[in-house]
Amino acid sequence: MNEIENKKNFSGFNGNQLKLFAIIAMTIDHVTCALWPQIPNYHYEWWIILLHMIGRLTAPIMWFMVAEGYHHTHDVKKYASRLFIFAIISHFAYNFAFGIPFTPFKTGFFNQTSVMWSLAWAVVLLFIHDNERCKFPSFLKVIITFAVCAITFPSDWSCIAVLAIAYINRFYGNLKRQIIAMMCCVFMYSIVWFFCIDKVYAFVQLGVITVWPFMANYNGQRGKWKGMKWFFYLYYPLHLVLVGILRITLYGNVGLIVGGQ
Repeated sequence: MNEIENKKNFSGFNGNQLKLFAIIAMTIDHVTCALWPQIPNYHYEWWIILLHMIGRLTAPIMWFMVAEGYHHTHDVKKYASRLFIFAIISHFAYNFAFGIPFTPFKTGFFNQTSVMWSLAWAVVLLFIHDNERCKFPSFLKVIITFAVCAITFPSDWSCIAVLAIAYINRFYGNLKRQIIAMMCCVFMYSIVWFFCIDKVYAFVQLGVITVWPFMANYNGQRGKWKGMKWFFYLYYPLHLVLVGILRITLYGNVGLIVGGQ
């Protein structure tokens, strides 16, 4: 029996509560981007960095919950299809929020679409590497893994989100190994940020470690309100549209983050 099964029916955070924490942290992070843009000049005031550190809680909770969703879904194809539809809708909302052209690669290869693109492809990769559900030969699985990493490279959190989810799933039930593997992936991402984008923000990315106590206190339950899944699907693009309106109101049609025009 793994750690998650041992925690069931005990006190702690359920899935709905973790998603709520992610929503709050995400909103703080994105509104901070709108009020104090990262480009053309990144603000290094400690309190702005702190707000972005709070925002680092969002991505790892998403990764963790995608792995959980994969384990509990009865229809992987339906689950993946829903995420892909969500990713397409979110592409326009995300790019509008931060002043990124809707057509990819006009401003480079970073932040060309939302992290939802990576989450959707991560489910595909989990299926490919699921020996009970997929009987592809090993060499083909390796080729598909590299292909998925290439496809998701331009998104927010890049292919790191896919790799983090893959390792969280691989070490399902072993929190310590999940955290170590996830942080190794994020460390690679931070190195890219340090040498290619922004040295300070490279260290901010390591703030995903703050998810540890939240994952440690996950009780394995979904939560009573079944509508949380749909609430998140609606809230994500809607809040991005509002961030985009705030961006245009304050600065006009300019980019707020790396990848913006």
